[in-house]
Amino acid sequence: MSTTTDVTQRITLLRDWLAHRLAAEQLAWIDEQCTRIATSPAGSALPVAIGLASRRTGKQPLMLSDEERAAAEAARPGLDTSAWSVEQVARILFVLASYAGAEDSFAARLGARVRSGEIGEQVALYHGLPLYPQAVSVLATAAEGIRSAVQPIYEAVAHRSPYPSEQFSEAMWNQMVVKALFIGSTLAPIQKLDERRNADLARMLVDYAHERWAAGRTVSAELWRCVGPFGDRYMDDLLRVFESPSNVERQSAALALSECPDPDALVVLESDPALWRNIRNGRLDWHTLKQA
Repeated sequence: MSTTTDVTQRITLLRDWLAHRLAAEQLAWIDEQCTRIATSPAGSALPVAIGLASRRTGKQPLMLSDEERAAAEAARPGLDTSAWSVEQVARILFVLASYAGAEDSFAARLGARVRSGEIGEQVALYHGLPLYPQAVSVLATAAEGIRSAVQPIYEAVAHRSPYPSEQFSEAMWNQMVVKALFIGSTLAPIQKLDERRNADLARMLVDYAHERWAAGRTVSAELWRCVGPFGDRYMDDLLRVFESPSNVERQSAALALSECPDPDALVVLESDPALWRNIRNGRLDWHTLKQA
């Protein structure tokens, strides 16, 4: 399948979603903008359409049906639209419409639109990362997103998206995970978080924990999820968290210890039979800890 065919299918997918949620005149406006953009991808039609999208479509949540979610998964494995709105779909559709006939300048055009957009526009365009062609060429724009201190922008790149796990180098991935904790975001919505854990990331997170402790500040319990498989290097730190008076922290240390290759980890876990039993039988995992 060619890239152009792929883009055409994704345009059709997004337009179908809009067709089921917008009035006829709203959909006619969407179609008119797509035609104008495709005719002159580098012209003013794209920024004008992106800017007017929320006023023309409204900001209601997208909320795909089960059938639509299945079609989305077939078109783009890993695509998660649970945090998307209708106007965000329209904005992503407009960017895709600018691809045909101007493939060589697509990445630069996307970067320009992201940099000049207000926060809502940036969030929408970053949500579209898994759908854009030439995934490697838009990597620099994605990197700008994970460096942002604006939490919604960062999360539009990092959360519920297959793009980072597929495209980010280990250095970029590690930067993204650590940045989540710096800006008060969470790790659980990051796709493939467990699969891409690595020794450098564990070291960076433990260094971060030491800085927080030295300043008398708390550490997110989620941090230890990425440390567990390398916990034999950080047993003193895991023991400190395991002995915390905070039940959530103690549970997070226990979950990390359950993946730790050091034989002493099992000795620690067996010191709390009820907690260790909950981990073994699946009643306590990183998902249920997040809900605690």
